[in-house]
Amino acid sequence: MNPLIVSSFTGVSCLGAGVEAWSTALAGRRSGLRPCAFEDVAVNTFIGEVPGLDRSPVRADLAAYDCRNNRLAEDGLKQDGFLEAVLDTRERLGAKRIAVILGTSTSGVMQVERAYQQADPTTGALPHFYYPETQNSYSLAAFVRRFLGLSGPAYVISTACSSSAKVFGGAARLIEAGLADAAVVGGVDSLCLTTLYGFRSLELLSDQACRPFDPDRNGISIGEGAGFALLTRADGAAARAAPRDAIALVGIGESSDAYHMSTPHPEGLGATLAMQRALATAGLAPTAIGYINLHGTATRTNDVAEGRAVARLFGREVPCSATKGSTGHLLGAAGIAEAIITMLSLRNGWLPGTANTARVDPECVCRVLLEGEAARSRYALSNSFGFGGNNCSLVFGRI
Repeated sequence: MNPLIVSSFTGVSCLGAGVEAWSTALAGRRSGLRPCAFEDVAVNTFIGEVPGLDRSPVRADLAAYDCRNNRLAEDGLKQDGFLEAVLDTRERLGAKRIAVILGTSTSGVMQVERAYQQADPTTGALPHFYYPETQNSYSLAAFVRRFLGLSGPAYVISTACSSSAKVFGGAARLIEAGLADAAVVGGVDSLCLTTLYGFRSLELLSDQACRPFDPDRNGISIGEGAGFALLTRADGAAARAAPRDAIALVGIGESSDAYHMSTPHPEGLGATLAMQRALATAGLAPTAIGYINLHGTATRTNDVAEGRAVARLFGREVPCSATKGSTGHLLGAAGIAEAIITMLSLRNGWLPGTANTARVDPECVCRVLLEGEAARSRYALSNSFGFGGNNCSLVFGRI
């Protein structure tokens, strides 16, 4: 594939607002997970909550879109000069030439949950509830598109935990086809009752801050967050203006193994195929990858399957880490959050450790970093594997 320059990227999570806050937290192996006190939920678990969302409505002219998910999106768009970078690109290319492709799984489910709590007991009417602008998955893309004043192609991908990794592939295809010259990609997922109670019913929630790849791991910690990246052609003005060692998307691999609704193939065959395809589109051998950000959910089966897949393809020496111990599992926003962390590893020359993990399960077989370490890699890979076998691996590089 033709590389795409990552002109700007940003994120908000329980680690803080903006990528510098993330970098500081990751360098200190700090976790943002706390005991769950969300909406009086009766679930014994830890979560990664972004504070203050209930006090920050969206921009006044977009009030119909006001919900926790879109508030989180707006918060993300305002960090790290990202809004200014998009507006500058819009000025150069035109609003119609910038696509918006985003991922989410919950979208505005919290909004309808609150609406039902306030439903008219006689008629069942839901007060102040606007389905197209809030709960609808496309609400996210519509909101971001209007917030940024863009009018190019726009859609939302919802493939569970790989949603906001697959957006990179969608953007690359649109730009390659000549339907756009740049793309805002990313993902947003916010906490809601449905996911907390739903994952508890699956017996997948940990009763403490999650411990990826630890032999005593016992489930996930759900978080929330938003992340965005601006992708532009590598042969345009943005590329010429890009600083030396700018980050680029150089490879994308996708697969759908459909082994089981919520459990990966025990040997990680779908994961292996996604990683192989990412390397092939990047034109790289496995030895070129200097760091892997693992999907690392901290569930019993997922971590073993991913570890085996990584070791089969890359051997047991490439440094890897699983950062959900820091952020929680951001579900539909996990892909973009971990892509951002992967890009930070290239930019900062620092590979994050794996928060909360005391030792590595020998069954997982790949080299999982407990403590962070300095390393100047040229290429790094980020894995996102969703329910139903929706797998995506991304290769980023310094160019």
